[in-house]
Amino acid sequence: MKHTIAALLLATTLAGASQNTTYLAIEGSPIDQAYTDNRPYMEMYTPENPCGAAIIICPGGGYQYKTMDYEGRNFAPFFCQNGITVFVLSYTLPYGNCEAPLASIEEAMRGISSHAAAWGIDPQRIGVMGSSAGGHLASTLATAFHPDTRPAFQILLYPVISMDETITHAGSRTSLLGETPDRALIERFSNELQVKTDTPPAYIMVSQDDNAVPIANSMRYYQSLTAQGIPAELHIVPTGGHGWGSHETFAYHDMLLATLQQWIETYVIK
Repeated sequence: MKHTIAALLLATTLAGASQNTTYLAIEGSPIDQAYTDNRPYMEMYTPENPCGAAIIICPGGGYQYKTMDYEGRNFAPFFCQNGITVFVLSYTLPYGNCEAPLASIEEAMRGISSHAAAWGIDPQRIGVMGSSAGGHLASTLATAFHPDTRPAFQILLYPVISMDETITHAGSRTSLLGETPDRALIERFSNELQVKTDTPPAYIMVSQDDNAVPIANSMRYYQSLTAQGIPAELHIVPTGGHGWGSHETFAYHDMLLATLQQWIETYVIK
């Protein structure tokens, strides 16, 4: 399924348009509207011509809040145009429980898999995407999955990867692990240390001038992936800072769409 750059730009333009949204509880049952408390839920966006693949998008927010628009639902038209069913995940924030966000995305994987036949999804082709702290959550699932929750691919934008205090995002680390986490917990949630031979393929983009999450996070993760023989694509662009997400004002927005399009045609759309 090939698309021109013009079509890609159109997909992003459509991101601001009204879309039909199906709200789902984390196990996949329909709900009337989004939850306003800390209960997890999903927003599902269904393509006209499903290809069988799906993606769970984890917005960022430093594990303190979730940027559901520009790091979440605004990417839905791009993926739906490619036949990929989109689930934007409002995961449980930790509030002292470091297990809560990961439990949310694991439940989401299981919930989507249990409804896969009805939704035209291949349960072996469900991937994850995350930006910033959402990238940490996505890469945590990609490196710490159970047999029934392994994602098929991972897409990470300016991700927090490590809990190593020398390169981490301090706010995300504190929100997830607390003020004085022990060494075992730090290592467990430093995903560059958890890459395995069955970690899924990765697409990563980060800005060199990101002053919030050092690019060492992405670089170390890329090195760990390649050391294990995992297909990985890392784009480091010179400017953009942190948090550009789906914004068209990001100088490398077109490059993001074009390279991501090529990557999903290789690893997602089959």
